[in-house]
Amino acid sequence: MLSLPVVTGSISKNKFTSRLSTSVACVLLLLTTACSQGETKSAQSVEAVNVNNAVAASNNISTLRIGYVGSSEPTGSLGWAKKKGILERELQKAGFKNITFARFPNGPDLNEALVAGQLDVGSLGDTPAIVLKARGQETRLLRISQFNTTAWLVAKKNGPRSLAELKGQKIATQKGSYMHRYLLGLLAEAKIAKDVKVVHLMTTEAKAALERGDVGAYATSSDLGPFLKSQGFPVIDSSANHQGLSGTSLVVATESFLAKQPNFPQKFNAILTEAAKDLKANSEEYYQYHAQTTKYPIDIIKVSFPLKQVSEEPLPAEGVKLLEGTKNFLVSQGLAKSDFKLTDWAVNEQPR
Repeated sequence: MLSLPVVTGSISKNKFTSRLSTSVACVLLLLTTACSQGETKSAQSVEAVNVNNAVAASNNISTLRIGYVGSSEPTGSLGWAKKKGILERELQKAGFKNITFARFPNGPDLNEALVAGQLDVGSLGDTPAIVLKARGQETRLLRISQFNTTAWLVAKKNGPRSLAELKGQKIATQKGSYMHRYLLGLLAEAKIAKDVKVVHLMTTEAKAALERGDVGAYATSSDLGPFLKSQGFPVIDSSANHQGLSGTSLVVATESFLAKQPNFPQKFNAILTEAAKDLKANSEEYYQYHAQTTKYPIDIIKVSFPLKQVSEEPLPAEGVKLLEGTKNFLVSQGLAKSDFKLTDWAVNEQPR
């Protein structure tokens, strides 16, 4: 059984937990690993801002429940909007009395919470968001918050130094992520997909696995890649070297929530646009926040998170092109169960 994150209130100290059935977990983790392998994750923390749990449990429209993938706090425009108070200030004007933030270790886990009705909005990578939509789940795309997110293929020390040398080896990645999609695309380009074994491994375990030599290489995220390089692990490849293999970060919402809040997309996008402009105008302050949140050195963050990747508009053309390519690849590989038009998925944010 998978446990949803526990909600703790800054005012109310009541807590609740919700459990998802293993069958739901299996459906949504088809892109990752089988449930029988015991790959379920422990509960993650949730922070609530002025939360009243009775209200949250009843799904009253005055409560907004946001899930995100990542560190102790969200980063990017969403994290900056929260940090600077822009999010709470503007959402209170829009009638939201309570805001909760739920942290998840990866996109498939966040997907489970969306399906279970425990979240209204999710901030996650393109691959899990597309897979969920392709399964017929009723989500809408609100925004591409970041695009051209780099994935890295890092090797163990004294190990392979090229794609050709990976033949017959085990390559790990966090399945269901944009790094997974990058790895699959890279192996297909190099025509060695049948010559390697791809296994699931969380990013938190990657460094230790490489040090032990458990895997020949690891396809990892935009920040962990440069960090591992700084620790002496050789870099075999980067998505920056391949057109269409870098990732995008998305913000989605459930259709049931938007039915109650039809003007929400316009309001929320205005908040994230303001935050994106503000973090760029105060880049050093933002980078300090990002480094403190992720626990990576600030020079690593500056390499892994160039501010030009942060979108100031909901659907930047370059981001849409990347997203379309990712969707088409996932559909062609049978990882996304059905095709759909991005224009149908993207919400019309005009007020009603």
